[in-house]
Amino acid sequence: MEDWAEIRRLHRAEGVPIKEIARRLGLARNTVRSALASERPPRYERAPRGSVVDAFEPAIRALLAQ
Repeated sequence: MEDWAEIRRLHRAEGVPIKEIARRLGLARNTVRSALASERPPRYERAPRGSVVDAFEPAIRALLAQ
C-alpha cells in the first residue's frame, strides 16, 4: 500500500523513471509498471474456504430439527 503510493508520487510528481523507482525501492520494473497502471492500491482477497463440518451439516441439521 505504501509502496503503491510512493511509486505513483515519484513517477507523477517528481518525474522519476520506472527503472530508478525500481532501484530505489528494491522492486522489479514490472511491479512498478503494474502499480502505475492500476487505479487503486492492491488488495489481498482470500478465496472463501469450506469448513470441515460442511460434509456433515445436513445430518446435524436433521438431528437438531428432531
